[in-house]
This record gives sequence, structure tokens and C-alpha cells, in this order.
Amino acid sequence: MKVDILAVGVHPDDVELSCSGTLLRHIAGGKSVGLLDLTRGELGTRGNAEIRTREAMHAAELMGAAFRWNLDMADGFFTPSEENLRKIIGAVRAARPTVVLANALEDRHPDHGRAAKLVREACFYAGLAKIETLGADGVSQAHWRPQAVYHYIQDYDLKPDFVVDIEPYIERKFELIRAFSSQFYVPEVADYAGELSSPISGRDFMEFLRGKARALGRPAGYEFAEGFNTARSPGVSDLFDLV
Repeated sequence: MKVDILAVGVHPDDVELSCSGTLLRHIAGGKSVGLLDLTRGELGTRGNAEIRTREAMHAAELMGAAFRWNLDMADGFFTPSEENLRKIIGAVRAARPTVVLANALEDRHPDHGRAAKLVREACFYAGLAKIETLGADGVSQAHWRPQAVYHYIQDYDLKPDFVVDIEPYIERKFELIRAFSSQFYVPEVADYAGELSSPISGRDFMEFLRGKARALGRPAGYEFAEGFNTARSPGVSDLFDLV
């Protein structure tokens, strides 16, 4: 199933937290979006893998994503092994995206930076014809390399290489985040199943996210934005594409 954008998160909810406004904007503009989670987030303080999976699929439906796949790597313990690289290579070749969005290059959670590197490498290797992978039908996949890999900014206040205006989609972004009711503050389930609180489960975290989106947008003149970093310099053919 070919999509224009493949958004990858090492944990279910990474995408919703960090780049869902950008995805909503592009879906509204006619682009197709697929979602890929590397793990089930089973080490999260609240909830469990089954709950997170249900929440993730609900969020994908609300977003209008073409699909949501999970590669079932070990949360916290995944490594840049050949097995894991091949899993991502296979997903990239199946989705054939033009653009891949991946975790932050550096962040508070160690999984984020490791996943960013793993996805970036897999996108390169996916373009090598001599690396063979099989699709779900058992047929050898054609090689495919995305034209660009961008890394969304997460918890750390990294300086973005570019930002995307998400002002028209900010409330829908929070709707997608609240789909993960076991993880984040939702008034009617604020004390989800009597579980422990976490740094992201309080009311103040939603306020932090809104403030972060304002801060990212301000230099560009946007009310709200999401920020991205690149591992290579992006190019434009017209200076007015940057205005």
C-alpha cells in the first residue's frame, strides 16, 4: 500500500504527540499517510501493550491514516540488529513513501534517538537492490528509498531546521493525543485504573504541549507549529518556497 508519508514512532503515541498536526494538514491536502510503530510501548508506566494497541488503532482511525503497522520490537531493549533493520526495510518497501518522519535525533527518552538512527539507516538500506526482503505474500520486495527523512522534535527543545504551521489542526491534534487515555490527562479518566502517575499523565503536560507548539510557531509567524530536524540539508529550487 503506497503512501506519500510514512510516520514512524518507536512507541505508540510518539507520532500523535509530535507530528500529528503536520500529518492532519497533509491528509487535508490530499496526501496519504501511513503509521508505523516499532514497539507496543509495553514498558510505559501506565496501561499495557494491549491497551496501547487499542488506543493506537483508534487514533489512526481518527486521523484518517491509510494503515497502522507494528513491528513488535522490544520496548527499551531493541537494538540495531540485522533482524530489526530488515523489519523496517520491509515496511518501507511495502509502503513506498516519498517522505519518512521519524523520532527525534536526541531526546530525554533513550529509545527516541536510537530509533531515529535505526530508521534513517533502514531507509538508506531499503534502496539497495542486493538486500532482499520478502513481503507478506512471500514475494521478494522491490527496493525503494524515500526521498527525505525528517525527524520530529519531541521533549527536548531542539532548534528546528524547519517548522510546519498546524494552527488549523491544533484541536484535532489534541483529540488524537487524548485517544491514548491510559497515558495522558483526560478529565473523565484522570486516574486511569488507579495507576501510578507519570511525567506525561498530568494536566500540566497538555499545557506544556500547547506552549511548545506556540514557541515553535512564533519565529515563523504561526500561532502553533511542529518542528523538524534533518540529517542532511534540504534543497529548494525557488527562494519563495521558504517564505
